[in-house]
Amino acid sequence: MQTTNLQVRKRIATLFFLFTIVFLLLGTRIFWVQFVRGAELSEKALQNRMRDIPVEAKRGIIYDRNGQELAISISADSVYAIPAEVVSSEEARAIAAKLAAILDGDENNLYDRITRNSSFEWVKRQIQPEQAQQIKEADLPGIGLTEESRRFYPKNTLASHILGISGVDNTGLEGVDFYYNDLVGGTKGRIVVEHDAANRPIPEATHKYIPPVDGANLVLTIDETIQYITERELDKVFKERQAKSAAAIVMDPDTGEILALTSRPTYDPNNYQEYPAQNRRNYAINDAFEPGSTMKIATAAMAMEEKIVGPFSQFYCPGHIKVGKETIRCSGGTAHGNQTFAEIVEKSCNVGFVQVGLDLGLEKYYKYLHAFGFGKTTGIDLPGEAEGIIVPESRAMQIDLATMSFGQANAVTAMQLMAAVGAVANEGQLMQPHLVQQVIDKDGQVIKKYEPKTVRQVVSADTARELCSILEGEVTNGTGKNAYMPGYRAAGKTGTAQKIAPTGGYMANEYVASFIGFAPADDPRLVCIVVVDAPQGYPYYGGWVAAPVFKAIMEDSLRYLDVPQREEIDSTSPPTPEKVQVLVPDVVNLPLAEALSTIKERGLSAKVTGEGNIVWQQTPKAKTKIDLNSEVIIYLSPFEQNGENTEVTIPDLQGKSMKEVAKILADLGLHLLPEGFGLAYEQTPAAGKVVTSGSNIRVKFQPVGE
Repeated sequence: MQTTNLQVRKRIATLFFLFTIVFLLLGTRIFWVQFVRGAELSEKALQNRMRDIPVEAKRGIIYDRNGQELAISISADSVYAIPAEVVSSEEARAIAAKLAAILDGDENNLYDRITRNSSFEWVKRQIQPEQAQQIKEADLPGIGLTEESRRFYPKNTLASHILGISGVDNTGLEGVDFYYNDLVGGTKGRIVVEHDAANRPIPEATHKYIPPVDGANLVLTIDETIQYITERELDKVFKERQAKSAAAIVMDPDTGEILALTSRPTYDPNNYQEYPAQNRRNYAINDAFEPGSTMKIATAAMAMEEKIVGPFSQFYCPGHIKVGKETIRCSGGTAHGNQTFAEIVEKSCNVGFVQVGLDLGLEKYYKYLHAFGFGKTTGIDLPGEAEGIIVPESRAMQIDLATMSFGQANAVTAMQLMAAVGAVANEGQLMQPHLVQQVIDKDGQVIKKYEPKTVRQVVSADTARELCSILEGEVTNGTGKNAYMPGYRAAGKTGTAQKIAPTGGYMANEYVASFIGFAPADDPRLVCIVVVDAPQGYPYYGGWVAAPVFKAIMEDSLRYLDVPQREEIDSTSPPTPEKVQVLVPDVVNLPLAEALSTIKERGLSAKVTGEGNIVWQQTPKAKTKIDLNSEVIIYLSPFEQNGENTEVTIPDLQGKSMKEVAKILADLGLHLLPEGFGLAYEQTPAAGKVVTSGSNIRVKFQPVGE
């Protein structure tokens, strides 16, 4: 069939139409690729050609206040892979096998990693020097080494809860390393090299080195020596008493600078993976506990500021007090009788403080509670600080006020309590505790300086000074006598609080023993708190468990700071050497070695009479003022009259504390054989029986409430 001109023209028109459509489609695609997505695709093309190797910055050094290095960064090689180069070498399986042998890794896992569809893969971070040398010698295609830095802590466990830890990616994970990560961490650098499609470096192409910016250095308020002293003494009580946890803090009350802070159990941040995660918990700021009698310092400050009480205000303690339907008792049911306010502080009288709290009233109590900073964080520059727990004012009742006044119902952290008592030591000014003194660059130039920050004036300077004097009596004459330091006038308060059970109520046999105080009492240089959670054994009171730790920490720290010692003198006579006097310590019921040590510390000598290991009586009596270097006679067995044992009628000991029972029996010349702890509930022989002096009396004790 002959093709007509019309058909030819139709075919040409069709072809032209199709060509036009194709041309338009191609033009549209070119426009889309070139102009709409041009920048994006150019970036992707560049990424395909570029090999971007990260260069980690060195973290800043952390110093103590005297320039001692506590945390530094050291170099370590890390292995990386360029998967495209590994695959193109066609030796991926052999490379994985060699890497597995050098790095002690799994060959299959390494093979999967070095052949992934990515431009860069870490193989292993921060390897050992000998492993790095072997990889260099192996010269494996697509495998390279880059220098990174890792944290090293030259003092090992020292200040571990302050410093925290850093991960392999050079990021702070805990402690000040985490809190100040933006300052200390620095900025990463990069090495950028352009490759062709065959993964060969392109000569004269893009080759960039973007140097890292090293992190700034931190100068802490911590003093390495005081930190060491604090950790040494806390370790002793933690191990000896097999406690669950413990904490100690030392602070300068004038500035809020933390000179030492430690928690137990502890860990070595160089090898933190080898320790239970619980060991990294900072008990000093992360955990809240009922403070017990240490809270009486705050209650006393409130009442004195409001002129409700003065040092010589009179109180009467029958051993118990009724608030609504509830009856509150002093420890062991002791009736203190008539006493001044200063004496209720010294004797830690619960009944007296309940009366003070009720006189204050809920509104004023909560006003000062918030003013002292309870119920909110102190602002310490560490992560994870707890706020504590206080009974909401809207639902607080009189019984809550009564129990809060002597340290129950509310829960506080050691740091909160430290800041509050620091305010009393600092003439009523509450300072914000802090750990960093200044930030400096690698050239030693100060970038930022942290000045002391006054939060508020809580009580007047006069009130604070008057309370300091009362708290000194607590150490000299009261429950805190084990914190007494010859030559340094110490002030403080003991605390013994039953622990709250997880199911509610209080545990029958677990306590938190604490002591908080400062010295010198008339011009405080240091404030120190010691908290021991669930100490094992008897006695478990704060005055026996925590006060000796406070004494040891403060004594060595004050000497280290060259704080001059002072002699105790009789204020009624000129301070001549012959007239230097000291208070006789109470050593009744102490082991012989401890009694001799206590007497020697007061500048006295001891004469030992009798046999045994427990002091049954002493002459002169405790709290008597005698001349320095005088002799104290301690008796290890009961007195004998005319060389013959005398007959003694056994008293009823039920309901009395172990200390009271020991004192009663010692006065009668009888030996105590205790079982359990708490209050006496059973005795053998029974009350009313007649025995000879020197006999053994077995007394069973049980916790209060059982």
